[in-house]
Amino acid sequence: MRSSLDGRRARRVAAALALPLALTLSALPALAEPSPSPGEVVPDRQSTTAQNGVALMRIVVPDQADVDRLNAMGVDLAEYKKPLDNGIEVHAVLSPEEAQSLRDQGFDVQGAISDQTDYAENQVERSQAMRSAAAATAETDTLTPLRAEWFTSLDDQRFLSVEVKSSATDAQTVLTVTWDSGPGTAPDSGGTAAMSRFTDAGQYMYHRFNSPLSVTQAPTTVTVTSNRGGSVTIPVTKWLGAARKAPGKHYVADFVDHYMDPTEVTDRISSLAREFPKISEIVDLPYKTNGYRRAAQAQFGTVAASTFYVSSKAYGHEGGNDISVALTKPEAASSALGVTVTGKDVVVALATDASGAVTSTARQVVDALNGDAAASALLAAGTYRGNAGTGQVAAAPATRLTDNLKAPATVSREPFQMKALRVGKRRDGSKAGVFLYCQEHAREWVTPLTCVETAERLLRNYARDADTRKLVDDLDIFIVPTVNPDGAHYSFYDYNMQRRNMTNHCAVNLADPAARNSWGVDLNRNFSVGSIFDGYSGASTSCTSDTFAGPSELSEPEAKNEVWLTEKYPNIKFAMNTHSYGGYFMWPPGAYKAAGRELLPRVDYGTESFFWSASSHILSAVQTWRGTAIWPGRTGPVPDVLYSAAGNSADEHWYNKGIIGWDFEVGADVYNPETKRFQAVGFQPAFTEGHEEAMEFSAGQIAILEVARAFSSDKNAPKSELKVTAQTAGSTSFTFTIDEPANVYYTLDGSRPTLSSPKLTAAGMREGAQQITIDATTEVHWFAADIAGNIEKNYKPDGNGKNYNKARVVVGDAR
Repeated sequence: MRSSLDGRRARRVAAALALPLALTLSALPALAEPSPSPGEVVPDRQSTTAQNGVALMRIVVPDQADVDRLNAMGVDLAEYKKPLDNGIEVHAVLSPEEAQSLRDQGFDVQGAISDQTDYAENQVERSQAMRSAAAATAETDTLTPLRAEWFTSLDDQRFLSVEVKSSATDAQTVLTVTWDSGPGTAPDSGGTAAMSRFTDAGQYMYHRFNSPLSVTQAPTTVTVTSNRGGSVTIPVTKWLGAARKAPGKHYVADFVDHYMDPTEVTDRISSLAREFPKISEIVDLPYKTNGYRRAAQAQFGTVAASTFYVSSKAYGHEGGNDISVALTKPEAASSALGVTVTGKDVVVALATDASGAVTSTARQVVDALNGDAAASALLAAGTYRGNAGTGQVAAAPATRLTDNLKAPATVSREPFQMKALRVGKRRDGSKAGVFLYCQEHAREWVTPLTCVETAERLLRNYARDADTRKLVDDLDIFIVPTVNPDGAHYSFYDYNMQRRNMTNHCAVNLADPAARNSWGVDLNRNFSVGSIFDGYSGASTSCTSDTFAGPSELSEPEAKNEVWLTEKYPNIKFAMNTHSYGGYFMWPPGAYKAAGRELLPRVDYGTESFFWSASSHILSAVQTWRGTAIWPGRTGPVPDVLYSAAGNSADEHWYNKGIIGWDFEVGADVYNPETKRFQAVGFQPAFTEGHEEAMEFSAGQIAILEVARAFSSDKNAPKSELKVTAQTAGSTSFTFTIDEPANVYYTLDGSRPTLSSPKLTAAGMREGAQQITIDATTEVHWFAADIAGNIEKNYKPDGNGKNYNKARVVVGDAR
């Protein structure tokens, strides 16, 4: 630990710090701490280096020679090494003093993976878990089956997915699954595997496989056993693959052949509206975006205390890019700090002392620039990340400010006019509306292609395919292929991992050029239901976070446009928000408060049943293109299968407008039969893969339109029955079965059931209908109502009729 770097490495580190800003910004890591610190200028988006005692720390080195050097120095390296674009990441066990010593020698020691705080928390959790485990072992657990399905994906490879909930919720509970090899085979002939315990927000949810298991034959049953003694055998059903009517022989598809930026996408739908004026039109959304534009900037200095930056008052394309700033050292001693402006050229003459040495600090230069009338009309200056700026600055040649935007001139730098393509034979509000929207997140390049492909299929098949004609004639369809045009332009041409829009809400201490890839609002966190401002989890109030919710709910024009569309056209009853990647199919609720995992209200049992029923139709359509199956474990309400997303748009539309909304995450993991592992595809896969994703999920969007059309034309009333499920000497349990997704309203006191009566609920997350238990013989009255408004037997809940269902449920020996 006492070794020092050789002079060559020290010079290399010094040279890196002195690189021009334009050469260093593109590779800057993530900024995690907004507060500035003294010393060298910290690259943007870097992890915190704070640690409590001995910690496992990240070290990033340029090459293997430096890994060997650390090893030779006796550094306690973990058995971990990961290649990075800019070098190699290794992990080491270091005390704070050892970590600082390595930093002093030029090593890039980054954030702690775990430290003594984590150790203490682990000890507390371990003690609690051991106490819980000791209590749990005293009795056998009960296993509740949630789902057991097999399915095929891509090359007809078969997979098995199982979900089971144990009454023993501690981490010591281990569930094991065995399955057969088809009808008539031994119960364990197919294989055996352990399940993983799924927790969220610190709460046990259920057990499942982390990924579906590859199987050679479709099993008929699985048996799940617990180390606590519980056991359950479950029939296995087929997931997806429902028979679908093949498109007509003249049906055409496949209209995208490259990734498109928002300008191309918007021009494409505008062209379609001009080509098909009888069945489509463009709706200009009222709130223009901020635009693909930035102030021009320049930064001076390499150490935080002596670093400052300037930003143009005008956007770069409006003259900011023409401004230059120079720092000069006067020849005379005892010179005063001064600023002169000639046109758009700003010159700062630095102050000198009696010996002729520069004395001006970063703060003094900033104050001089901001205090000069001519200079402040052109630009604003700030110290680096709020630093006091007490370090002396150095002379620098004239530096031209730049907005650093790389898009070609075909991409406008003005506020963007967002557009919706409205498709329908009758666009007067009389038909059920469906809102399809894509690319809320800029870096998700496949999603706008999905919306464009759907628009093309609807318009170009209208005259040649009867089923398409039914959709266009019977629905009012709104397609917004790019909700985030500014951020998407930035993702295409400047920083491909841009998630947010381009609006910078950061204060001056985080508005330096190095932070420019950290600005913007996550549009899918900017809505007003279940937002971070209401205490929900899954968003951030930090302006440099990738999940920044904005300064307030609905602060962004892009989010306002979505809400406006649903208010302007109240006939919209369905919506689909298409994201990437991972292969998910989800619906509300989408957020919870971390404390106690307090969810937004779950949809009622009938609506949840509708979501599940529709998913089979929609996901089977996705599968028809190339065989991709969306896993059962990635299907369901957002928090059940992914995470909490405070302030998302689907919750906005459902809770405020009653719009039945889904979320697609295109880009399902691809199974590699050689490695027998699933591989993620990422946000921007090679276009050959991106094309396939757009094709298959466009088929899913068409299927959503089919679901919406069936809903709007549904005139069939549901039918229900009361079913006794368990009886003891002192109680009876029962539930209701229904022939379609519907709610059941019931009374147990002999009164007439109404829409205000108790409603059948779900037994639990991903479970079936609740079991109602009574301890005395009871007259049960009930009726079913589907979500389209059809009521069983045409019963009038608000009237005086008696044509509701009636049954006498007996307890014990009562007759």
